[in-house]
Formats: sequence, structure tokens, C-alpha cells
Amino acid sequence: MEVRWEDERSMFETSHVLGAELASSPLLAHAWRQCGLAAGGGFSVEEVDEVLYVAFTAIRSFQSTNGEEGEDGFFSAVPLASAGGHLIFSPLVGAEDEAEAVLVQSYALQLFLSIYVTPEFQMLIKIASGREVVFTGHSLGGSIASLVTLYLLCSSMSSNASHPSSLLCITFGSPLLGNEALSRSILRERWNGKFCHVVSQHDLVPRLLFLTQSSITLLHSSQFLTKWPPLLLKRSEESVFRPFGSYLLCSSEGAVCIDNPDAVIRMLCLTLAAGIAKSSAEEEHLSYGSLLVKFTEQSLLKKRTVSHDDVLESNYTAGISLAIEASGIGIQQGVEATNAKECLEMSRKTGRSPNLNCANLSIKLAKVTPCRAQIEWYKECCDDDMGYYDAFKQRKAPKRDSKVNMNRIKLARFWDDLLDMIQNNQLPHDVHKRDKWVNAARFYQLLVEPLDIAEYYRVNMHKTKGHYLLHGRERRYNIFDKWWRDRSKERSGKENKRRRNKFAGLTQDPCFWAKVEEAREGVEEANNAIDEGNCIDFCQVCEKLNFFECYAGDLVKKKEVSVDVLAPNSSYRVWDEEWKALKQILEWQASF
Repeated sequence: MEVRWEDERSMFETSHVLGAELASSPLLAHAWRQCGLAAGGGFSVEEVDEVLYVAFTAIRSFQSTNGEEGEDGFFSAVPLASAGGHLIFSPLVGAEDEAEAVLVQSYALQLFLSIYVTPEFQMLIKIASGREVVFTGHSLGGSIASLVTLYLLCSSMSSNASHPSSLLCITFGSPLLGNEALSRSILRERWNGKFCHVVSQHDLVPRLLFLTQSSITLLHSSQFLTKWPPLLLKRSEESVFRPFGSYLLCSSEGAVCIDNPDAVIRMLCLTLAAGIAKSSAEEEHLSYGSLLVKFTEQSLLKKRTVSHDDVLESNYTAGISLAIEASGIGIQQGVEATNAKECLEMSRKTGRSPNLNCANLSIKLAKVTPCRAQIEWYKECCDDDMGYYDAFKQRKAPKRDSKVNMNRIKLARFWDDLLDMIQNNQLPHDVHKRDKWVNAARFYQLLVEPLDIAEYYRVNMHKTKGHYLLHGRERRYNIFDKWWRDRSKERSGKENKRRRNKFAGLTQDPCFWAKVEEAREGVEEANNAIDEGNCIDFCQVCEKLNFFECYAGDLVKKKEVSVDVLAPNSSYRVWDEEWKALKQILEWQASF
């Protein structure tokens, strides 16, 4: 049997090993015990080995809303930004690069908000500040625990907010919480490792939201185990709900840990189809305590013996077999075992591909670097004349300007492709936080966006669409602004910003020239207002011009602009002269 080197190098199947490690740790037992203490309602708090365990329950709230209307609500999703959520979860719902709204399960958000406003919860936040905290919950209580964890992770991004020193969320039999946009947002913020969802093999609750209310009639059928899995696979593709975090899929044979969302969905369906449930659906949902004992024992015993087939397997393939068995799918169960093997292998491959894509993208970045270098050379040639911005806007050297324009388009295509890959989860989810890409994007923006602004005003797009800042700016620049702000926020206080002793190589406000264009139009509007005797419009325009004068003057004073801004015939110098002339007229009129 031919074994690929990359598989042979893997001495074990990661998902199986992670499952065994979690099973042998006291975290799950402590968390489940705390869930039992919280069963009376609200939440309970207990300190174990200097770790604060906080368990949430939704039993009373869920029972009080049970009924026909309540069941409809269980299967519905609402925007996370609703009912004040845009303030509580702003890093998740305020992403400028998210085309899809972040949605969460209706009950979960309702229950979280009802707890959030209580004095007890606000006191809990103070107690948890600076502590190691594990939030946990069973069933819908797990959904509340996830939202509480997300709330604290969001608030931790504010420097003046109190928050725990470390956070972990462990749920048991919790229904899915949100849509793919939520999953992407959590991955983007690198919070995926903060969540561990424990799911029993035949527990229906974590799988319910793949279906609709009309599908639940199958629950009353004695053949639901044979009918559900195919229905789940079909409906999961149509469902708005998607998993996030790590899933610990456990059975009496052991546990397997998976964090790839697509693999989680398939394994949830496959594990349900395998084996025979020896208890009712309700018992399965409530039996996590005894199940923890069983799969912990199996992980410690490691009962599987080496067979003749194992000798022919690579270490990686043997690890896959162990993972399948631990999930409750017998290795002899033909179709389910084959599908599970393909699913786990797919999960491992997709885990590698984002890094490979990122490496290939680095090569492409190197290939477009000459385009950037040629634009830099062009800028240096323009600094002593009318400046970089105005030379390109007026096309003083058509052949050279045309070449620069082609390079501008090539660079835009590269960065748009990168953002599309991020949107499609084809790159590591922390790529926007890596210095290499944040710095490269920022340099590109400072160098090229002035050319985009020049082109926009050269062809008079501002007259048909409106000014650049509101109507003409490309989406990529708004995203790069956010990358830079987030990076600056993380490093605030860690870096001392030195005062410049010479002008910057590139103007540090990428939209500076768009503001200059608006200011020049403002001078024209002020002159028209004088001619028409419109004092109100005149005062409003002058107020804006005064603000821009202070802003631009501060940039120049701090040398945060490139020298081309001060070129003799630049648009900024022209505006400055026009504004001075207007103020002289005002002073002359005021003297009479």
C-alpha cells in the first residue's frame, strides 16, 4: 500500500487525540456538575481550583414560552444587532466586510437579553473580571452561555472594560446558535478555540435546527432513527444555522473533536445514523453525566487491539479508524464508516488549504510588487512639480500616466481577489491580523487611493454620483481602514509614536485629496452664497472650511503629509490661496 509522506508524517489523527485529551481532563466533569446546580433557573457560580465556573439554564424561560407560538420562535433566526445587540456585540455585527447579516436563534437572544439587564448579571461581570472563567450550560442554557462568552469577548476589545483574564465556553446538547455570518465573524476574530460543544451520539436537540417545525412530526415515529439522518443531510444544506467552535462528538466508545463546520454538520448526521439508541430522545438529551463517565473510561482503556489490517495502515489511517470508532460509528458499518472517513480526511485537507492558499498569495504579492514600485517611481518624479495627485489627474504625461493607470488596475485586482478569498473562507481566518498583510494593504492604500480619487474627479464622477467619500470609495479601502484601526487599537500603549522630523513618504490620510476636492467646491459654494446674499448657506460652508483648514494644517504641522501636498501647483495649495482670498474679502466687508 502506497502511503503519502504527508499522511505518514502525522503520527495520529488529531481529532481523536483532542477528544481523548478533553475526555481525560476534569473540565467537562466540573462544567456538567455546575449545569446541574443551575437547573433551578438563572445561573449558578462556583469556584473550583481557582477557576470560576458559571452555568446558565433556560428551563423556566423555555417552559413559559412553550406552545405553538414558542415552537415557531425556536426555529427562527433574528439579527444579532436587534434589541440593542448592535451595541453589545458591535465587533461581530459592525464588520464592514460582511455582506450577510449576523443572525442568531430567536429564543437564545431573547433569554440572553433578559439576563443581561439584571443586577445579578452585572455583578457577575464584576466578579469575573481578571479571573479564569468557564461558562457552561445545557440545552438552551448552552446557547445563553455562548452569547455571554461572545459578549465578554466583544467587550474585551474595549480597553476600559472589565473582563476575565481567560475565557472558555463548554456547552452540552446545545442547539445551533447562529448563521454562517456569525461563524465567519467568530473565526475572523480568532475566537473559535473559546468554544467547545459536547454532543451525544443520539441527542436530537443539537441537530433540530437543521430542520423545520413541520419536520418534527418524525419525532413521534418509531422509525425516526432511520428517517432522520437522510432528512438531516438534505435539510442541513438549506438551513440558515451553522456550527462554530469545536464539537466534541461523544458516544459510549469515546469522543472525537472536530472544528471544521462542514465536517461537523456531516458527522452530526452520520453519528446519529450509526448504532442503536438504547434510550429515548429525551433520555439521550439528559444523560451527559453518565456519558462523560463512559467515554472517559473508554479513552483511558484504549480497548482497541492491533489487527492484521492495522499493520498495513499508516499511522494517520489508523488514527482515522480510531476516531471513527470513538464517534460511535463501528468500523464495520459500511456506508457510515466510509462517509465518516471521507469527512474526517476532508476536514484535515481543508484545514491545510487556507495556509497553502496564503503561501501562494504571498508569491502573487511578490509578482505584483513591480507594479507598486513603478507607481512609487512615478510619484517621486512628480513631487517637485504640481505633485503626485494633480499630475495624474491632469494627465500631463499621457504615455507614462497610462502605464501607471494599468499598474493601478492590476494592484486593485490583486487586493480584490484577496478579499474574495477571505470572504469565501479560503485563507486563514486571522490573515487580516497578520502584520505582513496589514502593512502591505496599508502601504498599497496610501500609495494608490490618491490615484483612484484623481481618476474619480478627472472624469467628473462627482457630478453624476456625488463626492468620493460617500459615493465613490471602493469597498476594499473601507476594509483596509478597519484592519489598520484594529491593529492600532491592539498596539495602543505598546508603541510610542515619535514626532516626525521630516515629511512622510506618503500622506497618512488616504482620503486627504478627496477632502481637498470637497473643500475647493466649498469655496465655490461660499462665493456663490455671497453673490446671492444667502447668509445661512455661507455660514455653514465656512464652518466646514474652517474645520478642514485646521485639520489639514495639523497634518502639515506634524509632517503627516507627503511633500507633494505642498507642491507649488497642487490642489491643496490652490485651495489654500482661494480660501485666503475669500477670508480677505470677508475681512474687508467686516471693516465697513
